[in-house]
Amino acid sequence: MSRLLTVFLLSFIVLPVFGLDLPVSKIPDDSMLRIKLKDSWLTEVPARVLMKRPVVESLPGGDRVQVSALEGKDEFMVLFSRELTGGKIALDNNPAVSRSPTGQFPGWAQGSWMITRKKSTGEGTLIRIFLRSDQNTFIQFRPFNGEKCQMDAVVYGGFIVNSLPIAVSFERLYSMQLNDILKLAGNKFPIKYFEPQLAFYKDHGKLAANVRKLIGPLRYTDDGAIDENGEYVFINNLQKQPSASAGLNCSGFTKWLIDGILRPVTGTRLSINKLKAPFGERGSSFTVNWEERRDPYFGLDWIRNLASEANGVLRSNSYRKLEEFEVRTDTFSLVRERENKVFIDFSYPGFLPEAGYGVEGLYPLLYTLAIDDPFKFYLAAVNNEIGAKITQDNPRGGPRLRQYFHVAALIPYFDEYGVFKIVVFQSAAESSFKSFRDRYPGHYVNLVQIPVVSTFDP
Repeated sequence: MSRLLTVFLLSFIVLPVFGLDLPVSKIPDDSMLRIKLKDSWLTEVPARVLMKRPVVESLPGGDRVQVSALEGKDEFMVLFSRELTGGKIALDNNPAVSRSPTGQFPGWAQGSWMITRKKSTGEGTLIRIFLRSDQNTFIQFRPFNGEKCQMDAVVYGGFIVNSLPIAVSFERLYSMQLNDILKLAGNKFPIKYFEPQLAFYKDHGKLAANVRKLIGPLRYTDDGAIDENGEYVFINNLQKQPSASAGLNCSGFTKWLIDGILRPVTGTRLSINKLKAPFGERGSSFTVNWEERRDPYFGLDWIRNLASEANGVLRSNSYRKLEEFEVRTDTFSLVRERENKVFIDFSYPGFLPEAGYGVEGLYPLLYTLAIDDPFKFYLAAVNNEIGAKITQDNPRGGPRLRQYFHVAALIPYFDEYGVFKIVVFQSAAESSFKSFRDRYPGHYVNLVQIPVVSTFDP
């Protein structure tokens, strides 16, 4: 990625995303404006373009577009920035708010279009189009030869389309309508990832709000959980905790969360012993010898048992099977990550048996899962290869084993404004997704699905 485009994206990385977007096919067309300004902005000598001041143009339907140039060291960008709109869908007793202009032209509002050009020759090197009012989701095109270009579709760093050949020259895109461009990609472009159905996610926000109401008095205690009788106990031996320090660890907290979802239905809490039992395929003849001493699969067994119970109760007994609730599919094989203020693209292997997903691809994975399975949230078991600690009694340590040492709840959803969010609950507290992801670089997460309900009573 060019340095100029990196700077542009970083300058907007902290801005809020808002606005009630239209279906992609309904985005007001600006091709006539691009045709009108092609000679003066898109093919004009770079020095002359860079001397121009921003201008605001109106489309036939009244939508406004700010046309401007942004200079970098070796490249510059010409931006057709749509005016950002505000609005929201109706949610329960809160009425809908109609779309209305905000007077802001951030460069990534729905329908915005930009081209990166070389300062030395004026040649175009990249076209990027924002199909949602979200700087983290876009399509882009790169020159390939005189008759073809290549298309990418990116959501939160994951390339759901990568280098797809498009049978049209790069320069022809300067004046084409957006819908005509997308027709060239055909069914190889998964448009659903740019058109979330906001009404599907009304219970996600309710669940998160209900958990927040009750999470305050909780405290963290190592190995702590609440048993089926409502008593604070230690997970390892089920002995009662001292009342002055009673609390929950990460595993005990996820049990508290799932108990809160299931207890209004079943009237009971889950058994700790049942959640500790091995579940499904994991390990080998080698790891069996270390399970008693290292308990490497505790976190994995725990979330699988919780998911089996939740899906069995809220859906049907046929959904208690591992293949019904464990996440094992993904839609991208390339991920863009920011390192030291530079974006780097690298291959992403997707689901790995005995590990799950690399944490660096978790953001786009949860985004696509929110579209594909809109009525679910997730329990995550964080894991990595870890060697046994060297002690006086164990001077040689032990072999490196994949150990599932932390669990958390992740709730990805779109709010009534169309903003994509990921709520993270872990270890008796709420945290940001960024802090969760940044805490475990190079680690993996195994994910299981839990049906979303709004009723919560632990």
